Amino acid sequence: MEREKYYITTAIAYTSGKPHIGNNYEVVLADSIARFKRAQGYDVFFQTGTDEHGQKIELKAQEAGVTPKAFVDNVAGVIKDLCDMLHVSYDKFIRTTDRDHEKQVQKIFKKLYEQGDIYKGAYEGLYCTPCESFWTESQLVDGKCPDCGREVKPAKEEAYFFKMSKYADRLIAHINAHPEFIQPVSRKNEMMNNFLLPGLQDLCVSRTSFKWGIPVDFDEKHVVYVWLDALSNYITGIGYDADGGSTEQYKKLWPADLHLIGKDIIRFHTIYWPIFLMALGEPLPKQIFGHPWLLQGDGKMSKSKGNVIYADDLVDFFGVDAVRYFVLHEMPFENDGVITWELMVERLNSDLANTLGNLVNRTISMTNQYFGGVLTGGSSTAEEAVLDDDLKAVVIGALPKVSAKMEELRAADALTEIFALFKRCNKYIDETEPWKLAKQEDKKERLAAVLYHLADSIVTGASLLAPFLPETAEKIAKQFHTSLRSFDELDKTGLYPKGNAVTKEPEILFARQDIKKVKEKADEMYAARRAKQEKAAAYAPDVQEADAGGAKQEGSAADTAVKPEITYDDFAKLQFQVGEIIACEAVPKSKKLLCSQVKIGSQVKQIVSGIKAYYTPEEMVGKKVMVLVNLKPAKLAGVISEGMLLCAENAEGQLALMTPEKDMPAGAEIC
Repeated sequence: MEREKYYITTAIAYTSGKPHIGNNYEVVLADSIARFKRAQGYDVFFQTGTDEHGQKIELKAQEAGVTPKAFVDNVAGVIKDLCDMLHVSYDKFIRTTDRDHEKQVQKIFKKLYEQGDIYKGAYEGLYCTPCESFWTESQLVDGKCPDCGREVKPAKEEAYFFKMSKYADRLIAHINAHPEFIQPVSRKNEMMNNFLLPGLQDLCVSRTSFKWGIPVDFDEKHVVYVWLDALSNYITGIGYDADGGSTEQYKKLWPADLHLIGKDIIRFHTIYWPIFLMALGEPLPKQIFGHPWLLQGDGKMSKSKGNVIYADDLVDFFGVDAVRYFVLHEMPFENDGVITWELMVERLNSDLANTLGNLVNRTISMTNQYFGGVLTGGSSTAEEAVLDDDLKAVVIGALPKVSAKMEELRAADALTEIFALFKRCNKYIDETEPWKLAKQEDKKERLAAVLYHLADSIVTGASLLAPFLPETAEKIAKQFHTSLRSFDELDKTGLYPKGNAVTKEPEILFARQDIKKVKEKADEMYAARRAKQEKAAAYAPDVQEADAGGAKQEGSAADTAVKPEITYDDFAKLQFQVGEIIACEAVPKSKKLLCSQVKIGSQVKQIVSGIKAYYTPEEMVGKKVMVLVNLKPAKLAGVISEGMLLCAENAEGQLALMTPEKDMPAGAEIC
């Protein structure tokens, strides 16, 4: 009998840099869903990967002094390694630089053009480079990009456009007829009320202002806009062919059963992507789930602050399955989750080390102590069996409860149901008091029964836990010298083989952690990271890292990390003077750099600074500024820089030059 297919995808990760733990949450959630569906008997295909084109990557590669392809090869490798480290069981890792993907995107673009859905025009608007999006003035929030909150710049260029309004009514009808299509419901309401019902504008689907993209093969000065390129991966990765020669795999898997994405890109997936598919004559995905964000509880994660938490950091601290448990358990269904070192340690100690780890350890230890490690089964009186039956009822009832939660993609609630089983096992120990039974010769059979029921229940719990914490589940089964059970067996108890022996030396699944020591280790890690960044900044002061995610800071005060104490001798090595900018121009090979000629006393120094986003060359001329004079010269974008202009940076990463309060002569010492 052929199994029912289940095709699940994540959003493909943008290769502008190493993803933080909030980004990795999505792929861990998708992996848990994929594993759970496999355990239910589905023929699962799980695809993830990397999005590798666009202006932002072209600029970052230029700053790094490498080709865009070399840049994305490196970052894609990092992203794939993180997936593997987190035990993500993907079936395909697609890259948008894969030749077969690029070829199909060109075919898709040409097909849409030839059938009249794409036309050539010109775009004039406000452009956000990090988001690679054009905006109208009315769409801005406080004059900034509504998606990321960063600055936008006026831009005009020739472009191809997609006729979005042609398919808008059809998409609205589909959403209304399929209430499960966009989840949670709040995301659906947002898309309908804010975008679809007010009316869609035609979408820019090509660019000419940069080259790092898939060329439009019939007009090669254009490259395909990133969203048409990236979104197509969901079909190109499984064998779609725009010329009609799609593979059997594509015919089997499409439409996708679930697109799992972050709430910040819900518009692209629930409006642009379905309309592209309608134009191609392909079915729409069955469901698109826009999950919330995982935020840092003590302020937003920012690479410039050096406080970003990466998955490999956490694995080094706590282990893979502890990290998987934390990100899955702490993420609500609709609202943003919070990550803090204190909360991670609390969950590790209470849920993993105590509720689960201690349960397994003491069950095995008591079996070894009282029966030489062998679980014979034992027997109970009718009165004693009441407690046994209550435990069995919880065990048998666990799978339906967990399955119901997973059907709604409520992974956190599913984990709560599994740990309710483990908590019931702990309660059963408290109720039966094996240590007391061991002191009574006539209760030996009862003691054997208690330990057998515990072992049997724990293995069932571990089998349910396997999609979420696969390594831990296998370790538990191994310690009981048995195998994890199929989901088809979890409606029964008494499956543990009687006469089986447990391991002689139980392994500690999760070691308890001391929050003070964890925080000290984290502070050392952050300090080392900041020191490395500061050293790099001395030679490349123009590189401003984008925020890694999280909520914006409120209020006018800005806290910053405390650096190690220095002596006066350390300070005295730095020479600060007032400088006057007498000339300034943009650096030709950089989008961020300005080159200033700065008069300092009788000499003029050339200083390159990454402040083009905040000052024009004309604004710079005539300013009195604070200068670090004795910084070792460095070459930036091919231009020699002989010092550093001092700036202040707020929580949003905006820069402002430091200037003397009163008029001071160029060359005045700052002390």
